[in-house]
Amino acid sequence: MPDWGEVFGLTVPVLEIVARGSVMFLALTVLLRVVGQREAGGLGITDILIVVLVADAAGAGMRGEAGSIGDSLVLVGTILFWSVALDALGYRWPALGRLLKARPKPLIEDGRLNRRALRREFMSRDEVESQLRLHGLTDISQVKRAWLEPNGMVSVLPVEGKPSEEPPERPAR
Repeated sequence: MPDWGEVFGLTVPVLEIVARGSVMFLALTVLLRVVGQREAGGLGITDILIVVLVADAAGAGMRGEAGSIGDSLVLVGTILFWSVALDALGYRWPALGRLLKARPKPLIEDGRLNRRALRREFMSRDEVESQLRLHGLTDISQVKRAWLEPNGMVSVLPVEGKPSEEPPERPAR
């Protein structure tokens, strides 16, 4: 018969779990903010971080690798607290929000590539052109502005008066 006090109780002091969870979450947030936002897909990089950390913390409790389920719950609560707290701080103080949240990076300005941003995000001209084709544009000169958004997607504002070409139709099967 399992000792339910051991399964659900705490084996590590709460303050230690909170400190460990806080340091890891904040350190990973800073590191991912420095690394950049490319290839994040539809989720923001912070969203991906939270999913991975929560899954790892909860998984340890479910597999019995943590001292107890209580330890895992405290760690998951700490991670979620910091996620909400950083969002709230960024909302309350916009200047702090600019540090905490990724901003769109200009890839094209007035039909010219922003080579500095491309280098920073390790994007090639071919990759940018591929993104433009997804928006129905075939030439960089057709673009007034294009940004790499915080979620990793590219948004494009075409030059007015230059209609985008329709993408070619797919052959019927």
